[in-house]
Amino acid sequence: MARVIEQEPEAVQGGQPSIPETRPEEKPQRLPLGPLQTVHVFWLAGMSCDGCSIAVTGATNPGIEGLLNGIVPAMPKVLLHHPVLSVEAGEEFVQSFKDAVDGTLGAPYVVVYEGSVADERIAARTGGYWCAMGMETIVDREGTHPVPTATWLQRMAPGAAATIAIGTCATWGGVPSADGNPTGAMSLMDFLGKDYRSAFGLPVINIPGCAPLGDNFTETVFAILLYLQGLGPLPTFDELGRPAWLFTETVHQGCSRAGYYEEGTFAEHYGDPECLVEIGCWGPVVNCNIVKRGAINHMGGCMAAGGICIACTMPGFPDKFAPFYKAPPGGIISTTISRSTGLVVRRLRRLSNRHGNREVRWDKLGEVPSGWGHVEAQTPGLKVMEFFYKKWQNWGARKPGRRPGEEDRFWGVQRPGIPSDYIDSSVTEGPGHERH
Repeated sequence: MARVIEQEPEAVQGGQPSIPETRPEEKPQRLPLGPLQTVHVFWLAGMSCDGCSIAVTGATNPGIEGLLNGIVPAMPKVLLHHPVLSVEAGEEFVQSFKDAVDGTLGAPYVVVYEGSVADERIAARTGGYWCAMGMETIVDREGTHPVPTATWLQRMAPGAAATIAIGTCATWGGVPSADGNPTGAMSLMDFLGKDYRSAFGLPVINIPGCAPLGDNFTETVFAILLYLQGLGPLPTFDELGRPAWLFTETVHQGCSRAGYYEEGTFAEHYGDPECLVEIGCWGPVVNCNIVKRGAINHMGGCMAAGGICIACTMPGFPDKFAPFYKAPPGGIISTTISRSTGLVVRRLRRLSNRHGNREVRWDKLGEVPSGWGHVEAQTPGLKVMEFFYKKWQNWGARKPGRRPGEEDRFWGVQRPGIPSDYIDSSVTEGPGHERH
């Protein structure tokens, strides 16, 4: 049966939604004392593509199945109320949301919001809505009417143990809030305001990405639940509410192609193995861990799969990073500098690489016994450079190996120019052996 409420005046007014200037009205804390046995997770969907839900179902480390089954040590069992994944439907599904609002749920709950929050007042001008779930009867209005998910968020957020925005649409507004949009879409932080605090005193927690990494979400939820259980400290978040241990470093700092950037070699076409900055990659200025963690099961990721970074985890996405697949203006300056310094760095590294690709034995023999191909012998110039290189490398340190002056012995196939005693006599001398 649809519930009856009084009409909210601002639901039919024009203009953009007001941002709370003060802390939302606090409700008495109804969270049980002691270790938690059960925690409800209410998943609300705003203007989204459901990519965040798909990403979470693909999480593997940690996976979501352990939480839902209640088999993770020290973790409470999680009851997920998801509009797509839940078995319940209709009024039976919505009833748990109503119980959370009324404070009769009997267990703490976490609100997860996917997608941006649209300005429902714009849609209400013509009697419509943007995103809704469930029905209710409103005083002075005939019949039942859909309940916007923004309304559910407004009702449930103050009593939630934590409110989590998942995906760039929920964390920063994302594509639905791009310049010129007709919906007035915004992020959870913009909607709830900077003074919002959950029942446990937490501001909005942001896990960006389009789509986000499922493992980033489940790992953060695990850390928060340990905190709610009293078994761990509050996880560290940055000034924008992102998990600091996941979003401090840039894509470039963990990228497998970063070495090419240092050496001043850049890809000219998609599919080239070098650094992708000159064909539109924003990795050097984007906070994201996808290259280190991988997309699913530690596999894949934008640069690992040959794609560029379009900065989908950043608050300025997409407006500040469009048009995509075009070299960033700052990248032109940095790559020009990198080409100049990289020319020297690249040559020095090639020399060091060539030096390290030879056994000490090969240097003494003057040849490389490889049957796979011809390896050029060291030139006199390289020998001189390596001589001074080794002097510098071992400066102030004791050189390992045999004492100077001890006769060198070489094992293996006899070669011209090697003394006939290249085999240690101790091997052939002994009981049952005669030296010839």
